[in-house]
Amino acid sequence: MDEENKSAMAPKYNPNEIEKDRYRFWVDGKFFEATDDKEKEPFTIVIPPPNVTGRLHLGHAWDTTMQDTISRMKRMQGYDVLWLPGMDHAGIATQAKVEAKLKEQERSRHELGREKFLDVSWDWKEEYADFIRSQWEKLGLGLDYSRERFTLDTGLSNAVREVFVSLYEKGLIYRGQYIINWDPATQTALSDIEVVYDEVQGKFYHMRYPIKDSDETIEIATTRPETMLGDTAVAVHPEDERYKHLIGKTVILPIVGRELEIVADSYVDMEMGSGAVKITPAHDPNDFEIGNRHNLERILVMNEDGSMNENAGHYEEMDRFECRKQIVKDLQEQGVLFEIEDHTHQVGHSERSGAVVEPYLSTQWFVNMQPLADDAIELQDGDGKVHFVPDRFERTYLHWMENIRDWCISRQLWWGHRIPAWYHKETGELYVGKEAPADSENWVQDEDVLDTWFSSALWPFSTMGWPDTDSEDFKRYFPTDVLVTGYDIIFFWVARMIFQSKQFTGKRPFKDVLIHGLIRDAEGRKMSKSLGNGVDPMDVIDKYGADSLRYFLLTGSTPGQDLRFHWEKVESTWNFANKVWNASRFSLMNMENFTYEDIDLNREKSLADKWILTRLNETIDHVTMNTNKYEFGEAGRHLYNFIWDELCDWYIEMAKLPLYGDDEEQKKTTRSVLAYVLDQTMRMLHPYMPFITEEIWQQLPTKGESITVAKWPEAIAEFHDEKASDEMKRLVSIIKSVRNIRSEVDTPMSKQIKLYIKTENDDITAELENNRDYLERFCNPSELIIATDVTAPEKAMSAVVTGAELFLPLEGLIDFDKEIERLEKELDKWTKEVDRVQKKLANEGFVNKAPEKVVEEEKQKEKDYLEKQTKVKARLEELKS
Repeated sequence: MDEENKSAMAPKYNPNEIEKDRYRFWVDGKFFEATDDKEKEPFTIVIPPPNVTGRLHLGHAWDTTMQDTISRMKRMQGYDVLWLPGMDHAGIATQAKVEAKLKEQERSRHELGREKFLDVSWDWKEEYADFIRSQWEKLGLGLDYSRERFTLDTGLSNAVREVFVSLYEKGLIYRGQYIINWDPATQTALSDIEVVYDEVQGKFYHMRYPIKDSDETIEIATTRPETMLGDTAVAVHPEDERYKHLIGKTVILPIVGRELEIVADSYVDMEMGSGAVKITPAHDPNDFEIGNRHNLERILVMNEDGSMNENAGHYEEMDRFECRKQIVKDLQEQGVLFEIEDHTHQVGHSERSGAVVEPYLSTQWFVNMQPLADDAIELQDGDGKVHFVPDRFERTYLHWMENIRDWCISRQLWWGHRIPAWYHKETGELYVGKEAPADSENWVQDEDVLDTWFSSALWPFSTMGWPDTDSEDFKRYFPTDVLVTGYDIIFFWVARMIFQSKQFTGKRPFKDVLIHGLIRDAEGRKMSKSLGNGVDPMDVIDKYGADSLRYFLLTGSTPGQDLRFHWEKVESTWNFANKVWNASRFSLMNMENFTYEDIDLNREKSLADKWILTRLNETIDHVTMNTNKYEFGEAGRHLYNFIWDELCDWYIEMAKLPLYGDDEEQKKTTRSVLAYVLDQTMRMLHPYMPFITEEIWQQLPTKGESITVAKWPEAIAEFHDEKASDEMKRLVSIIKSVRNIRSEVDTPMSKQIKLYIKTENDDITAELENNRDYLERFCNPSELIIATDVTAPEKAMSAVVTGAELFLPLEGLIDFDKEIERLEKELDKWTKEVDRVQKKLANEGFVNKAPEKVVEEEKQKEKDYLEKQTKVKARLEELKS
């Protein structure tokens, strides 16, 4: 225990007070740093690196809290834990932010030049990296800052060049002219998965292209009439009887006047529209392929900013959408455009800028994905596969990999990993290498940078020192154990890490990938600026504390599912933390001068002592198992029930009897059990609520510098007492029944009542007599009779518990009709339970297939329910007689 931090617990739970300095204590104590202790088994997590574009949102808080919970538990279980932090340079997103900031200052990157712009971008990175670290601190994340990485740092840059050159030399990276997704706003290429498709209300424009030297026309339809300026053919299906006579002839392109050949291509769908399509190889990916098959010219009619270029004739310099309006008007005037049809269709938008994406002919760098995807798919057939949690997401991953397309990896940006390719100034020769050519003055480097995901794909191993395979961290901590991430970036990131890791290390990048959903508002809507429904996690922490936010995030959903944010639920977790605080404070007040050396669990224990130690054992098993399975909600449920219902509401209340009594030996026993149970409970709760548990643990009579490195609890067989557990259940049932009856007849606990307990046998009588003190304390009887031969009073409230019947004579306080009504409801309840369990036991499928233990439990329930049904029937008959 940290004696310097030991002080009396404050009367009220104030998360801001107990959380404000604790993180510095952990970091200064180096409790989060990997030890490199070879006697310990390593356990590794790499953080999904947040973009240095702003502050973290609730999704980050959720994602990192899960990682922190896992890493804290594993550290306590004796693993050498490395949770590696870092951040992503986020090429497009960061450059857009920096350029927006420059625009506010009436400056541009082009005025600054590349080098000065990069200096400004690095300043931005440092500023926002500090913001992110401060948020990590407020969340209490146990990160090893001694190994923090950045996707543009020297080591990762070396790894990126190594991978690029290696793939190029293997023929898996190539440079070519293809139709790519182009963002006219940021003026850069986008990969397929950086395009978001939204349903848009558009138009279908129907036109008639005239056949040369003929009165015939051919009908064409398009959603993008501005691209017709780049048409170089019209295509029909070779088997289409309507057009066979036109194949090889030419049409006149309206407005432009260019002659276009009518070509036959089986790609054309005869059933779609008129069965004839215009071919624009420079502005449509399918047209590009048709153009290649027919050796068609590629005419680009747009500039990179989305305006029309010189090939657009008198539409030059018009915005593409303004051009569309004008060309529609012109076509109508010429009589070419004869119908405009409303048409709802999916339109691609840039994920970053929101601009409508333009299919655009461009020279870019690509990765030939098929060989890499094949290897990654094969990986999933062996023992070294990546385990998806939930496993349904493996199908999602494999479906994408099986339908992979080549990856456009070049971006027209300045902020990022510059492509390691150079062009000879005189000959145009291409050179690709990790370093510039020796005569660098004769070469010019490619201006483009790599897609951000190219470097992020290497994150699990590049952060460990790769390509230096002799790196100690790489040898010890790779492959990693678990990755935690959202289902929205399985394609962006998870898939790419898997195929790059398989290609360059021969191994999976992580054993497990835990997939979570998105955080939505209370109504289930995605959080967004436009809806104004976003929640800043720092605001939640300021109001309720990090522990409350963390516990809500962890226990609010199951793996793979979305999570709805409710302020009320965060408040309820604050109430839970407050309950923990108050119970611990009461306990510590009754442990004054009680030390670790004073704890003795070999003493004679009460029923309550034996029961709470048994329940502690069971809770340890449940929490350990469920946390290991990433079922944080289930683990949290067991913790909550144990702490709130059993430890606080029952054991601590029962512990007051010896603690307030005169028997010093009983006090020592109770203090020993209470100290031990609180210590073990704080350890279990620690990964979920690190701040409050450290604060309480530091006050407890225990040993160690910090709970972060305390040993994870283990169930102790000798403390497991099934008999005590059964006896306590009966005792609690009796007390609850008495309280319920008092409530029904509006009799306060302060008013004494007579209580008769009719037991089934002498053993139960002896058991309850041994615990008479508890019954007297919590039932407040003026007279308590416990026997097998109790005669039910004529006028009494009653209840049935396992092994006993309760009678409370309440002359003058009871309405007999109401009591009969209550018993009839209870009889109906037990009759339904008997019916349900008997139907289950009559089902041969259940009896033959279910484990023997489960069947036996159902038989025991049947016996129990029948006994209760019989007793309630008998009581009803008595009252009605």
